[in-house]
Amino acid sequence: MSDVDLTTDAFAAADLAADAEPAVLAEGRAPIARWYAVQVASSCEKKVKATLEQRAVTLGVDNRILEIEIPQTPAVKLKKDGSRTSTEEKVFPGYVLVRMVLDEDTMMAVRSTPNVINFVGAEDRRATGKARGHIKPRPLSRQEVDRIFKRAAEKKPVVKVDLTEGDQILVTAGPFKDFQGEVIEVSGDRNKLKALLSIFGRETPVELEFSQISKQS
Repeated sequence: MSDVDLTTDAFAAADLAADAEPAVLAEGRAPIARWYAVQVASSCEKKVKATLEQRAVTLGVDNRILEIEIPQTPAVKLKKDGSRTSTEEKVFPGYVLVRMVLDEDTMMAVRSTPNVINFVGAEDRRATGKARGHIKPRPLSRQEVDRIFKRAAEKKPVVKVDLTEGDQILVTAGPFKDFQGEVIEVSGDRNKLKALLSIFGRETPVELEFSQISKQS
């Protein structure tokens, strides 16, 4: 996964960080809007964002649900036929980030939105210990928010490739241009692969960038 961990424990720990802001100021002062992570059904991030924006207005909480974001970075997908397609890669698939003032009304608006699973937070254990408790939303720390949006602001495209071990490739750039070979290892997190190329009559493992190859049919 990424350098920002979206597990419950990580957010709980982040909430205790020294630089975390209080959710509400002293009595008599206005509450502060904080960022919260919300887990949603697979591939439903955009649908949840659009629906929650509409519901916030309908339920009269759009002055407390202020922003709904799906952090994304540019990506280039290499298809099996060797063609390249520009796309957007979600930084955290299955999550949306919501900047909101947390209260009963805003929690209800988020939780009751179709395809929302729950807030990311800490589980309140029931006294008996026999049943699962409710999830108590925990705000992201300022440091976590900065890291998330810094990554989303990166302009260098991530290259995604539809390749597996044993696939045949053609090198299209670099010192081994026009060589053909067989994939022996794919490192998606590094945007690289290793392939066996026939060099001087010998099968030689060579590391290549995804952007340097095309897949052979």
